[in-house]
Amino acid sequence: MQISRPKKAEPKKSNPNKPKPTKTTRVLSAAQIARLLAGFAERIVDEHGAAASLAFIGVRTRGPTLARRVADVLKEKHALPVAVGELDITLYRDDLNTLLPEGRIDATHIPFEVNDKTVILFDDVLHTGRTARAAVDHLMALGRPRAIFLAVLVDRGGRELPIEARFVGKQVDLRKGGDVRVRLAEVDDVDEVVVA
Repeated sequence: MQISRPKKAEPKKSNPNKPKPTKTTRVLSAAQIARLLAGFAERIVDEHGAAASLAFIGVRTRGPTLARRVADVLKEKHALPVAVGELDITLYRDDLNTLLPEGRIDATHIPFEVNDKTVILFDDVLHTGRTARAAVDHLMALGRPRAIFLAVLVDRGGRELPIEARFVGKQVDLRKGGDVRVRLAEVDDVDEVVVA
């Protein structure tokens, strides 16, 4: 009678193509994001009062959400209605040729004239400044605003252009590398900011 011995399990080989899990650190929670946006609203009222010329424009994808949230705070706490639009900068990017034809182009939607408006541009992260520059170029092609200011949830440093935000929620120094991921419930089902 021959006894068969179970074969020893071979050690699993690691797949060199499988991405390694990235360690992330949460730098902003949902409650902190809400407080920062409420702070934006207070600063905007301090600087601009109840100016009828005030308008918010969010840079897609998460900028419009930030703009709407701040506008909601202004309406609720100060009875100050602010027009909100959204801007798609795809056609104004300086790396457009690397995005097309695969890149998707969404339409800009600004339901008001930008002429003579004090526009606050909202974006989630300020890094090199190229997105902000593209947004300003696009806005100027639509009309002549009285002034344009930039509001960002996170400034991660690493500017390549002379662009600064007037309103900054949090500064994170990632000039030497790393990634900032802003997640908002309307887009990502959760409110948080993590760095990797």
